[in-house]
Amino acid sequence: MSVGPVDVYIIGFPGNKFTGRIVPAILEQVEKGVIRVLDLEFVMKDADGVVTALDLQDLDDEVGADFVSLEITKPGSLNSEDADEVSEDLPPNSSALLIAVENLWAAKLVDALDAADAQVIDYVRIPVDVAQAVLSN
Repeated sequence: MSVGPVDVYIIGFPGNKFTGRIVPAILEQVEKGVIRVLDLEFVMKDADGVVTALDLQDLDDEVGADFVSLEITKPGSLNSEDADEVSEDLPPNSSALLIAVENLWAAKLVDALDAADAQVIDYVRIPVDVAQAVLSN
């Protein structure tokens, strides 16, 4: 079985406002076979700078309950070191979701590169705001 490249997204939530609004979009991509969710971690910093990190199994009805519907296929891929690194840059009274996803859509490309004895030399992701600015011209 081929493995696609893995991306880790760090998604910020000012005011510690986790909502379930992004879950349907993630589930849609999972159901279409575009991505597979490997792991996720929530990091919260309160107004006093106290940091709390939560795994999916730590969630309750108040904090990110909608995320419980996501199937995590490689729990532990993200860990406390990842949470610590993200928390350093979080302003007080904010949160972040770390989500690691495998890009299943690219697995066939990985196979083709392998069969052609080719290799990816570099990979660059263009941020959404930059892509929107360029493509809207």
